[in-house]
Amino acid sequence: MRFMLMLTTFIGCWYPLKRWPETLVAISLCFLSLICYLNHRNKKQLILINWPFLGTLPLVLRNIHRLNEWWTEVFNSLGSSSFYIRVPPFSTPKYLLTCHPSNLDHILRTNFSNYPKGRDFTEIFDILGDGIFSTDETWHAQRKIANLRFTSRKFRDIVAKLSRKVVSDELLPLLAHVATQESAIDLQDVFLRFTVDSIGRIIFGRDVSSLSTDLPIDELATAFEDAQKAIQYRQVMPTWVWKLLRWLRVGRERKLAEAAKTADTLIGKYILLKREELVKGVEGNDLLSMYMSVQGEMNDDFFKSDKFLRDNMLNFVIAGRDTTASGLTWFFWLISKTPRAEAKILEELELVFSKKKESREGELDTGAKQMWVFDSDDLRGLVYLHAALCETERLYPAVPVIQKGIIREDALPDGTIARPGMLILLSVYAMGRMAWIWGENCLEFKPERWIDDEGKLKHEATSKLAAFGFGPRTCLGKDMAFTQMKMAAAAILFNFHVEVVEGHPVSIKRSTVLQMNDGLKVKMKKRAH
Repeated sequence: MRFMLMLTTFIGCWYPLKRWPETLVAISLCFLSLICYLNHRNKKQLILINWPFLGTLPLVLRNIHRLNEWWTEVFNSLGSSSFYIRVPPFSTPKYLLTCHPSNLDHILRTNFSNYPKGRDFTEIFDILGDGIFSTDETWHAQRKIANLRFTSRKFRDIVAKLSRKVVSDELLPLLAHVATQESAIDLQDVFLRFTVDSIGRIIFGRDVSSLSTDLPIDELATAFEDAQKAIQYRQVMPTWVWKLLRWLRVGRERKLAEAAKTADTLIGKYILLKREELVKGVEGNDLLSMYMSVQGEMNDDFFKSDKFLRDNMLNFVIAGRDTTASGLTWFFWLISKTPRAEAKILEELELVFSKKKESREGELDTGAKQMWVFDSDDLRGLVYLHAALCETERLYPAVPVIQKGIIREDALPDGTIARPGMLILLSVYAMGRMAWIWGENCLEFKPERWIDDEGKLKHEATSKLAAFGFGPRTCLGKDMAFTQMKMAAAAILFNFHVEVVEGHPVSIKRSTVLQMNDGLKVKMKKRAH
């Protein structure tokens, strides 16, 4: 109601007195909206009321800081798995939101060709260029190139080896230092640094060293933060608004342009250094070296260019950095609230440790205390830890929404009609919180829901985990993400007790990736084994 009164006052001040006909029409529309509000204020449908002329925009603006939670409330309030969001002009349906597993499967797999990323996605995420995650034109060829690398035994071994090295040489020593100092640290920031250092080695073959005890400022990480804020703004504002701001180079658009420039400069430097190394005969096992080796076999000029390398390496950095860090952050928060789950994971780790302690192969001396780091072979048998990470991604998926365009009109499995001109938002966050999918205890952190009676992972349950997508464009880095998360989680839990600082507020940040608003402040206490 306050919104409508403010809008009416604004309109009255905006129009000159001699333009009373236009003013009268505008005020009448606002008055009709006010009547609509008064008629619905005691009904639960108010959660998705469509105002005359304004559509659902007032509610979007009111909940812009908590869209994922609001969408979940709408699904539950309406008892529906899909709904439309109408925005000006003329309040036509612009967005179709759905959380039905069958709809997601239909869109991402069964009728995949009808639901491309779309022009809107490409424009909003223009910082990604023509990389594998943003393009519709060359994605199939790029997917083929990436798939051969990501699924190769050689690359998987590299990921496991380098991730373990970052854990042993950088992550654990930093946390041991924090424990010794008896000080608090932002675990979300630590995990963002961990993924940056891991990706630096895996993708570029470079030691970034952002996990040193002085916690240096990472220029690329800062650029990504600015880019994410601008992209989130683009997703909820009318296209002409952010395009005007981009043309004027002001506000978030100016920061996004600066972030893109920073990314271009740093990745361009890595590409140049890699070419110099290859000229000298220095062969690399990193992803950039693998991509450069492919360029000579390609006929298309784009695939031979530095832009192809820049766009794809940036896509992999953005996809791998924030998502893995998000999963680890929410995992440790959930574990801190569920001692039962922490005890079961420790049981698994103690069992592995007891079998290998005679060889002491994983021993690490940080100068303060002997600590154990698990290797990739150890990780394969950690069923409960894997289940706990799946449960984390169900409740707090790193990418909470998947956006798709529509080519032809189509009826979704739940009966909803998808029409060209709309954008479909697949709410992975809401899907994980539907009682009709996961049961009445859907909000409970319960890793057991992923494990069968024989102690193995349930295929039926894992097939519903939409955090990494379905179908032809399923996340290529899924295995890599699980390897990194399990490597870090196992080492930290086994060597430390993580205690969240009492009273620390935890809420969801307004971002394209599900992060915490204020980070995760914790204290580290060393365990005795």
